Amino acid sequence: QVQLVESGGGLVQPGGSLRLSCVASRSIFTNAMGWYRQAPGKQRELVATITSAFNTNYADSVKGRFMISRDNAKDTVYLQMNSLKPEDTAMYFCSSSIYGSRPDLIDYWGEGTQVTVSS
Repeated sequence: QVQLVESGGGLVQPGGSLRLSCVASRSIFTNAMGWYRQAPGKQRELVATITSAFNTNYADSVKGRFMISRDNAKDTVYLQMNSLKPEDTAMYFCSSSIYGSRPDLIDYWGEGTQVTVSS
């Protein structure tokens, strides 16, 4: 079993930046990882994923503003979020898949970190 612990959320003004981190309890070297988000009253949606081969995928709404990365030596995945908008406000969740090329086949979720974009 893998435990995922997110951090880095908070309150930020529109146009600002945040970097989220997700630390895994064991090696993620062969795992695909991802970030998802869920706003109140809405379904959870994909933000970004990264395979074990470092291939990335982004939701259209965040392309050019967000960047996902991973540091396997630290068992950590990051989400750099720039040019934040109020519509980015949500709980952000980290995900893990044992299938390195299939980040959509999620085995584990973190408990989330809240991001609020407001002036």
